[in-house]
Order: sequence, then structure tokens, then C-alpha cells
Amino acid sequence: MKRIPLFATQTDKKESQQIQSALESKNKSEELEERICDYVQTDYAIATCNETAALHLAMTTMDLKRGDKILCSVNAYPNVPEVVRHFDAEPIFIDIDTDDYNIDLEELEKYLAKNRSKKLKGVIVSHVAGQPTDLDALMDIAEHYNIMIIEDATNALGATYKGKPIGSYQTGMTIFSFNPHRQFPLGNGGMLTTYIEEFEERARLLRNNAIVQNEWSSEGGLGYVYDVVDIGLEYFMSDFDAAFNLAMLEKNDAVIKRRKEIAAIYNKELAGTPHVELPKELRDHSYSLYIIKIDKNRDSFARDLYKRGIEVGLHYIPLHLLSYYKQKYNLRINDYPKALRNFQQILSIPIHAALSDEDVYYIIEQVKEVAKSRG
Repeated sequence: MKRIPLFATQTDKKESQQIQSALESKNKSEELEERICDYVQTDYAIATCNETAALHLAMTTMDLKRGDKILCSVNAYPNVPEVVRHFDAEPIFIDIDTDDYNIDLEELEKYLAKNRSKKLKGVIVSHVAGQPTDLDALMDIAEHYNIMIIEDATNALGATYKGKPIGSYQTGMTIFSFNPHRQFPLGNGGMLTTYIEEFEERARLLRNNAIVQNEWSSEGGLGYVYDVVDIGLEYFMSDFDAAFNLAMLEKNDAVIKRRKEIAAIYNKELAGTPHVELPKELRDHSYSLYIIKIDKNRDSFARDLYKRGIEVGLHYIPLHLLSYYKQKYNLRINDYPKALRNFQQILSIPIHAALSDEDVYYIIEQVKEVAKSRG
């Protein structure tokens, strides 16, 4: 039986060549930062060991403190509220837009209109599945309420909004991932980007244990003398990971192009399939995930696909249903009705550049067969 993974990484000689180059030289991390600045059209980029480190570094850069509040979608990966809780700060969940699964901007604005606390420090906005939220509307809200925006673009490296790269809008900080699906990576890495020089300087300092080190000089400077000027972190990216990620970045546009081709086939061939609702493409969509909705017994549908060799996923379980947040904040199952309804239906099917057309049509055939068995 054919077995098709939900995610897969394509590698070729480019990765091995870059890694060999890392053995022979240094500064691959700096090279990657420069490439990212060009790629997403921003001023500063700070490479980290993974995307959670980049997000935690962003919170540290903001000087988040105990009792502060950060808004985020209830439909986000658990590392989003997790980094907030590490400061003993409070994540405030906002319900979702049922069409694109991103944060509901109307609900966000309603919350901000009613809550003007000085403890409210920012909002983390996740671009789910590679389809950005409405950034124009978001920027208007941020300006009106004077609130910091941190873009969680872990699923959106190379994605665009109205033709402009995610990361090019002048929000506070943007977080990218080189392993967005966290599935047994060959390499790992995250990236924090910003337009704000003060943020860049602080993030770069904190990323390396807040160490300030002298340089060797002919005038007698001692390069081994250092000082620690703050409570720092150790989040820098290794040159090996940077080398691997440089090769992956070089192929990223081709990978997105292939995912869009697969999405177009899915959209055409699965249209009208009973019990299956296809994703809505409201804005530029890079299809890092292809999320369908099943109107009748999603879990049984998923089991049947898995039995037929197709690995599927769930993006995401709403945060208020997870034991820690449910108990910590006394949240009820119906507190976020749109996210709850969405959770009961969504199912991610494979969409990655390693899929052949034969694989894609096999997936389509199996989805149709399982749907047909639902009567």
C-alpha cells in the first residue's frame, strides 16, 4: 500500500555543499541573516536555534514582565502562549475567523475597545496555513489602539500579502521558522526580523547570554575580556543549521510554487465532494497547509484515510481546550464558539513539494472514496 507522509523535506546536493562550506569557513549564520533581510525586505534579522526561541526572544526584547498581557488567537500552536507564560505574563485568547482560521480582527478590536490597560503589551498574530491575516486592517487597529504587533509567520516564510513579502510590513517583530511543522527535522532554525534598530540591538545582545566582549587589537585590546550586562539567553543558530537553511531558502520559492500547483489540483478535483469543504483563498495563500473541513465525523474520516496510507493532521486544537490553559484560566469549552466548531471539522491533508502528481491524485481518489462511504 502507498504511504504518503503529511510533511516531507526534499534535499539535494545544495544542502551537502553548504554544510561542507560551513566546515571550511564561518559566519553562515550571518550570511543567512543577510539573505533573509533581502528575501522578506526588512532591515534586521536575528537567527535563532528554532522558532520558539525567536518568539521567546521577541518577548524578552519587549521586556515583558509579570502581570503583563499579550493577545493571541485561540487557534495557534502552543508555543505562542507558552512563551508568554514563561514571564508569568497572561495570554488573552481571541476567537477566530471561520473563513481563514486566523485571529478574528473584529473580535480583536472589540477587546481592545473595552480593555485599555497599561498591562496590555501587544498581540501575536499567527498567519495560519500560509494565508496571512488582513494586514491592512490589522495595522489600522494597531495604530488606533497603539499596540505592538508581533507576526507569527512560522508557516509563512515566502508568503505574501498583496504581493509584498510577509515581514516587509512595519510591524514590531516577525517570527519565521525553517522547520514550521516540527516533524523530525534534518535542520532547525528560527528567525526574528524587525525594522526597529533598538529591538535588533537588544535581541542580538540577549541571544548570546547578554555578553559584551572586547576585541583583540594591535593597541593592546584583550579579546578574552568580556562582561555580562543583562539576563540573557543562548539562542544562536549553529553554522551547520544555517548552512542547511541557506540551501532550503534558495529553493523556497520553487517549493511554494509546487504547493500552489498541488492546491490548484485539489481545488479542481475535490470540488463538490460530499461532506468535504475546501479552504477559502481570501488573500495570497502559500499553502504551507491544506486544511479541509469534514461535516460528518471528522475523526472517523481521518482514521479511514490513514488506513489507506495517507497521513493527516490537525491544525490546531484550540488553546482553551488544552489542560494547562483550561485549568489555569478556568476556561469553558464554549468560550470560543467559532474555534470550537472549526476544531470539530478541520483536517490537514498532505501538501508538500515532495509529492508527485501520482501521489496527489491518489490522495484525491482516497478522499473521494472515504467521502462516498459516508452516505
